Amino acid sequence: MANFFKSFFTGKTDSPDSDKQKSDKKNFEIFKYDGLRAQRMGRPDYAVKCFTEALAIEEDFETLGYLSQLYIQMGELPKAQEILHRMVELEPELTSTYLTMAHVCFLQEDYPAMQQAAQTAVTLEADNAVAHYLMGKATKGLNDALMTVAHLTRAITLKEDYTEARLLRAEALLDMAQAGEARKDIDAILELHPDEEAAILLRGKISEAQNDQESAEADYQSVTEVNPFNEQAYLYLGQLYIAQKKLAEAIELFDEAIELNPNFGAAYHERGRAKLLNGDKEGSIADMKKSLELNPKEGENLSGQFNNQPGVGSTNVLGL
Repeated sequence: MANFFKSFFTGKTDSPDSDKQKSDKKNFEIFKYDGLRAQRMGRPDYAVKCFTEALAIEEDFETLGYLSQLYIQMGELPKAQEILHRMVELEPELTSTYLTMAHVCFLQEDYPAMQQAAQTAVTLEADNAVAHYLMGKATKGLNDALMTVAHLTRAITLKEDYTEARLLRAEALLDMAQAGEARKDIDAILELHPDEEAAILLRGKISEAQNDQESAEADYQSVTEVNPFNEQAYLYLGQLYIAQKKLAEAIELFDEAIELNPNFGAAYHERGRAKLLNGDKEGSIADMKKSLELNPKEGENLSGQFNNQPGVGSTNVLGL
């Protein structure tokens, strides 16, 4: 009876369930904000532990988001994808989660799953330019050139100054031997951003496709001069020199690239190819071995890059 009157006049109860809920809530907040502090302090390992403990108490959408971003930053992509699926279960109508999931799938080169996530985002938000762009990246990964151009065109229609979408569409058009159409996208980009290096390099590839090697060389050289750490520019320029039989110039160029970055595996490969064509078999073998040591997973692809025609045997401008 005493407890009843105490509860009646104070509004408090001694319910064990209520006390546990308060304790759980307090512990959840402690773990969550300790995780945020650890993240700000550059301790992702400890932040993951804190967020995981918090989520063991409460399946909180915001905390799941923090944890998924941490896993992405740490390169733990399968774990990030698992967390994103949990977020979808909590908030199935939130477009941003599907966009992040599509990005994670892209990093894993899982293009069917990427396409599915991006398609869901498009279904939820038909006028989302990023969703259409990601659909374009997915279909490009699936080697569907026509749909790639279609989705990227939709993205550009929604956002005219969408540089990434124009770059990717230009690349897709070039792959389809539509160099003239590809150049239109590049010209539009460079009109707004004259120093966009990826666009300048792709303009060089378009010039190669149109048999204008002088313009291509000028574009590649301009990028190496402005940014000597742009490895793609060195590759394109060196490959052009090899195609032009300027083997000494190619070897000298790759010497410079390797001096800047001793771990530049593709430069060793291309220098080895130039040396072989120049009659230095021993030097070629040494460079090829070094290339394989640095890029063992890409050995099969690298060994096949002996065709210097535009768009063949070279790394993608966008790194895709």
